[in-house]
Amino acid sequence: MTHPTLSRTQLHPVTIELNGRTRQGHSAPRMLLSDYLRHELGLTGTHVGCEHGVCGACTVRLDGVACRSCLTLAVQADGRRVDTVEGLAGEDGVLSELQAAFKRHHALQCGFCTAGILMSSADWLERLRAQGRRPTEQEVREMLSGHLCRCTGYTPIVSALMEVAHA
Repeated sequence: MTHPTLSRTQLHPVTIELNGRTRQGHSAPRMLLSDYLRHELGLTGTHVGCEHGVCGACTVRLDGVACRSCLTLAVQADGRRVDTVEGLAGEDGVLSELQAAFKRHHALQCGFCTAGILMSSADWLERLRAQGRRPTEQEVREMLSGHLCRCTGYTPIVSALMEVAHA
């Protein structure tokens, strides 16, 4: 990506482990991680909705922890592991358990929020499994309260998450 207002010497090299592969690019000092992923590295699965960290559409995992990429600078991710929705499916294209449940339950409409919900859910479910816990429906709904979805009414999303959590 070209940066029309900055010379190459004003850009910072950023190297991340992206979905298991080392990727390199350049970032302006204040470039957001969401913009770096989309515009510098070409991964468009991470969506930008509110640009204030409220809607959750931009959620990725940074060193294994869900975070809002619209609130994280690309230079903060330098040398770290970033996982995006593109990394959830296997290399052979087989959907993850969570993605397959979303498909079965029709847990998406327009799909704009889906990537962020999947990334938060994957993180949250892994943490619960590590604790040997299975969430209640109310806990699933509370976790989802950090995401805005204008299409589904959340019911199919909750059903998909309950299926995966109790499998």
